[in-house]
Amino acid sequence: MKKKLLSLFLIALAGNSFAQDAVTYQKPAKEIVDLLLAKPTPGVNIDSKAEWILFSERNPYPSIEELAMPEYKIAGMRINPNNYSPSRQTFFNNFSLKNIKTGKTVAITGLPATLYAGNIRWNPSENKIAFTQTGQNRIDLYVIDVATGKATKVNKQPLNAILGSSLIWIDDQTLVYQVATKAASMAPARPLAPKGPTVQENLGKVAPSATIQDLIKSPYDEQLFEFFATSQLVQNKNGIETPIGSPAIYSSVSLSPDKNYFLVRTIKKPFSYLVSAGGFPSVVKIIDRSGKTVKQLADLPSTEVRPSGYDNVQNVPRSFDWRDDEAATITWAQPLDSGLIKKKVEYHDAVYELKAPFSGSAKELFKTKTRYAGTSWGNATLALVREMSRTNQTSKLNRFNPSTGALETLYELNTTDAYNNPGNPVTEKNKFGRQVILTTDNGTKLLLNNTTGASPKGDLPFLAKFDLNTKKSEILWRCQEGTFETVTDVLDPQKLVLLTRRESKTDVPNYYIKNLVLKVADRQITSFTNPYTALDGVSKQKISYKRADGIDLTGDLYLPKGYNKDKDGPLPVLIWAYPREFNSANDAAQVRGSENKFTMVSSGGPLFFVTQGYAVLDNAEMPIVAKDGKRPNDSFVEQLKLNAEAAINKLSEMGVGDRNRMAVGGHSYGAFMTANLLAHTNLFKAGIARSGAYNRTLTPFGFQNEDRTYWQAPQLYYEMSPFSYADKIKTPILLIHGEMDDNQGTFPINSERLFNAIKGHGGTTRFVYLPYEAHGYRAKENIMHMLWETNRWLDTYVKNAKPASAR
Repeated sequence: MKKKLLSLFLIALAGNSFAQDAVTYQKPAKEIVDLLLAKPTPGVNIDSKAEWILFSERNPYPSIEELAMPEYKIAGMRINPNNYSPSRQTFFNNFSLKNIKTGKTVAITGLPATLYAGNIRWNPSENKIAFTQTGQNRIDLYVIDVATGKATKVNKQPLNAILGSSLIWIDDQTLVYQVATKAASMAPARPLAPKGPTVQENLGKVAPSATIQDLIKSPYDEQLFEFFATSQLVQNKNGIETPIGSPAIYSSVSLSPDKNYFLVRTIKKPFSYLVSAGGFPSVVKIIDRSGKTVKQLADLPSTEVRPSGYDNVQNVPRSFDWRDDEAATITWAQPLDSGLIKKKVEYHDAVYELKAPFSGSAKELFKTKTRYAGTSWGNATLALVREMSRTNQTSKLNRFNPSTGALETLYELNTTDAYNNPGNPVTEKNKFGRQVILTTDNGTKLLLNNTTGASPKGDLPFLAKFDLNTKKSEILWRCQEGTFETVTDVLDPQKLVLLTRRESKTDVPNYYIKNLVLKVADRQITSFTNPYTALDGVSKQKISYKRADGIDLTGDLYLPKGYNKDKDGPLPVLIWAYPREFNSANDAAQVRGSENKFTMVSSGGPLFFVTQGYAVLDNAEMPIVAKDGKRPNDSFVEQLKLNAEAAINKLSEMGVGDRNRMAVGGHSYGAFMTANLLAHTNLFKAGIARSGAYNRTLTPFGFQNEDRTYWQAPQLYYEMSPFSYADKIKTPILLIHGEMDDNQGTFPINSERLFNAIKGHGGTTRFVYLPYEAHGYRAKENIMHMLWETNRWLDTYVKNAKPASAR
């Protein structure tokens, strides 16, 4: 009898999922595969005269074998050790040209047999196009002659793109770029044994650091970073390469408007073990075309020594840049508050300039009352200066007169106030070939382009004329209701000839030339067709609803092809969302997005499951709003519950969603949201949580838009962490994570530990670890398997749960 009971116990034990399943790659349903693998419409790159279009085709999903190629993870980067390039990129696989006037399409000849192209750059006259070609062992540089459609390789030395591709046209025949100084095969070999331990220390300096991945961890990593990041700046004129200066670790290279100088930033030792390469000690200087140093502007320390808080900065110069409206004038900002935004001073930043030949003293241009955030240059009497506060979610735009030094505010608004955003100034090329602010009406007005155009009726992009004296806008054109159309370029500001991109629920995005003065019929210049025919018949609508405290919410609702709620009844539902913080309840209630956009399929989105009989509520708003003088996150969990209840109630009242068959999901912060909802409510039958952070003590110096540290608000960090409540998560949760997640804060250990905690308390969970994937998933095999896992989880715990009518 005892033997029989023992046998029964072992059989029962074997039925539980205590060991890892040996799972081979699976494919989801055919409808999902067809959507995923549909060939996307080409990318469009149009010259400023709207004479030529460069079409670029891409294969968005590499194979798992491509992701499995060797790579080094150093200094916050992923490096291909064979060819001096970032190891994770998306390339263009084919090019073609179309003449807009004749409508003739030209195939490009001379392309590599297998094209892995990137970094597209038109030359000043826009009759040539440069691009990089990334091969297995080197990066090369090609130039397309637009008139002939012929591509030619122009470099001799392999390029180095480890810290970005500084591909600069000097003139129509001359390019500047960075090349490798040694063969990749000469990289330092890993020693069999280290010379000693790796040691870090801090001698009393305040050095809060974000939770960044892939940092330098050893002296060997330092050697590798120095080897791969070192490059030689060269000039290529008609195929002849000439070195500019000496090899260095260039983190940025910028050409002056008059093309006589370069502003360069070079990284120096000691390399940091706490921040990524962008935060290493560096020198900012101006060099001439031969590489000779003309002026050293700053010797900057590592960003390790930086005060915590989003509006705090290092007490050093920053934001070095050229003035676009002058031949060779450099500008930069300097804090007046020692970098501490809470310091009570009248002005927090000052901005300075230094003109060529850079031998005199810097001149103060203006001061800002909040944190300086950049300048758009126009001419000798006009520039636009931006200030902002990330903590307060406020933005200010000032008009600056460089000749008189006068600075006046044009408008202030919340960065979350989409309705009152006037748009961005339209620019034009000046005599230096730089983009500067375009003015009309004798310099008294600007053209403002708002490509979102948020309104109570949804997004309706517009082009407006802004009066600099009255500070009021007049809308010249606005997208018609029932479509979604944006201005991508103003081709003729006097005749108001526009290049637009138009789409609707049923029409794939295409490009048009529109004349607002002559009001002739729009001329269509592209003819893309629908790649997602599997979604034909799927209905889409933007739904509006209120949560219990009165805040208005919206979401994009998709219903299956042929669905009839009277005949078919309520459906199982997948709600997909990503929380956002707001300091203003009015801003949180604004309508965002448009139901009139064509439905584009993203591999990371939830739309695949509408083909499997689910109602999908995508972009379900989950605002977290500041209340009663407190911060938004002080009531994070409570507001998540209000948002979720409101969405469920709306779908149930519409008769399309079965409130007893609801699932919730999200990626990154949306995964964090999902785990919290399952820990604190019983609203859902299942959850899908992808690449999330679940224990906020692992991000102790802030996360998302929360800038309080763990030591300042330990209770907040505990209460916002679903890991703290893992024993309460009894709703089935599918955890998915890329094993090489490179995102700040979302270390894979988050999913590992949450899975173990839920399992340890008897919860229902499954953890899928995707090989070689970073924060976003790329390999075709992994994405298909992720979709298979998700569909299986939803079918098991949501679709086939008992419907409300059977209870």
